[in-house]
Amino acid sequence: MGTNHLGTNPILKPNCHRDILTRLADLAPPVILLRILNMNSIGRTSLTLTALSLALVGCSGGEKLDPPQNILFVGNSYTFARIAPALQYNAANVKDMTAAYNTVDPTGGNSFPIGTGLPPSPCTTPDTGCFEPHPWGGVPGIFKALADQSGLNYTVSLSTRNAATLRGQFLNTANANWDLRANMAREKWDVVVLQGQSDEPLLPAKAKNGNPVSFKTYANLIEQYIHVGTGVTTTEADIFGGLANCTAAVTAAVPGPGLSSANCTTSRVIPANTNANPNAKVYLMQTWARPDMVEAHKCTIADKNSLNGAPIVDPTCSAGTNGSATTGQNNLYYTSKATTAENLKDMSTDMSTVFYGLAETNKKFAGVLPVGNAFQRAVDVKAVKSSNFYKADGTYDESGSQMNLWWFDRTHASVYGSYLSALVSFGTISGRNPTAFGANEKAAKDLGISQNDAVLLQNIAAETLVASGVALR
Repeated sequence: MGTNHLGTNPILKPNCHRDILTRLADLAPPVILLRILNMNSIGRTSLTLTALSLALVGCSGGEKLDPPQNILFVGNSYTFARIAPALQYNAANVKDMTAAYNTVDPTGGNSFPIGTGLPPSPCTTPDTGCFEPHPWGGVPGIFKALADQSGLNYTVSLSTRNAATLRGQFLNTANANWDLRANMAREKWDVVVLQGQSDEPLLPAKAKNGNPVSFKTYANLIEQYIHVGTGVTTTEADIFGGLANCTAAVTAAVPGPGLSSANCTTSRVIPANTNANPNAKVYLMQTWARPDMVEAHKCTIADKNSLNGAPIVDPTCSAGTNGSATTGQNNLYYTSKATTAENLKDMSTDMSTVFYGLAETNKKFAGVLPVGNAFQRAVDVKAVKSSNFYKADGTYDESGSQMNLWWFDRTHASVYGSYLSALVSFGTISGRNPTAFGANEKAAKDLGISQNDAVLLQNIAAETLVASGVALR
């Protein structure tokens, strides 16, 4: 697996500077410590300076301390993690910017299913606010725990709702009470991570929600909004260069976003972003390949009698479900290869091409968080479950001893997948090598991930980052 690119430098500790006096006690006599504590003399002995310097080096691993960073994660359930324990992890130490919206109007979050994933019982009445209870921690919560252990002064926020597209984030199409665009302008951000709908970047022939024109257009608009923040009153017809372009089907010779005339001509008021930051680093989070789009299984629905809405077979494959009412089978999109692992790789490759292509075309993006590539690397090296995701009856199959990066619905991340996502995000944004955390990393322990699995995922994250050209230190 990967090597530790930090060499002998220690991971920074969250309370490292509180330990300075303890460190000094081993380096200097009591009289020197008293001089430091009293701070009543401009002069300092060389021994005092040496001791203090050594203590600080011990804190920082010999490196200059990183500046404070105000970080926003924009996304959906792939970011807020959807399932306990990752859903609620470290929520007290991150800012869930949609928690207040959910209090006002729970329906706006498209919260689903009715359970919390935690005992003692699920909710019994739909849309009551106890769906996926706020505040959320998710991947940002894990990311924040990693940053704290590294001594990094990161303030972390998330603006997320279920199934949100980047179009929905920018235009607030879901619900008037959920002003997701306002969250992007609420503070001056140093780093913004954009995560769109999972299969939207793909071609429509290869995904139920494939709409690369819309994905790229709104990713670029959000980048401009974060960096420049110009206010405007416009329509989507204007955004896409005319009504014909706006209504053009996703499958047209010149593909469009496939919007209705009503959507295209609706006036959209975009207030100015008074907190725009031209120096903000805006990243694209590359989503992962999905076994539910690759491996044959029957249509499923969420079991609303369960705590977490785990999928069960839908015998009617009812309207709106991604499948055929005739065969009862879920629609698949990547099937040309001989194995599930190869088909996952086919999908991962397409995802990678879209994300890195967009970052290459628009140089104002800081880069890509290669989370999807990390999932695929784990499959390629046979570190995780890579086949037999379903039983013959179409329900999920959890047999086998290998860890599984995907939750029961085979689209959302499991706790292992969310941990890997956070590791890749942390490594990309901070430049720190994830392998430096080691077996005793706190978030993994809190989430119930074994030491061996934590180290394995840290190595996969590091290897992916190096392969993607991220310079780790």
